[in-house]
Amino acid sequence: MKTILLVEDDKNQLLFYEQELASEGYAITTARDGFEAVKKVQEKSPDLIVMDINMPRLNGIEAISKILVGGRKIPIIINTAYSSYKDNFMTWSADAYIIKSSDLTELKNKIKEFLSKPG
Repeated sequence: MKTILLVEDDKNQLLFYEQELASEGYAITTARDGFEAVKKVQEKSPDLIVMDINMPRLNGIEAISKILVGGRKIPIIINTAYSSYKDNFMTWSADAYIIKSSDLTELKNKIKEFLSKPG
């Protein structure tokens, strides 16, 4: 079973995404901010990360840079409510950029695409 690290500070969204992705057959690990996400990646590397940007303590962009500095090759999907970050070159290190929606079709399809790639 593939493991997804879901990083989201809004508890209702976190629960919604967690339930939706678990129903797709994924094991879900959660983090409420970037600091917790970095720690969880160091403990046990997930197969994929879904990362919010605006979070307390350590935002998603800072967390991505800390994860990538460790030399990890984990697909990262930025999942945010803000399209403006797409122009920030710091987000370009993510593998995909998705605007949050109550319809998770685009996110689910992108997750399937990354997790079905060999290697």
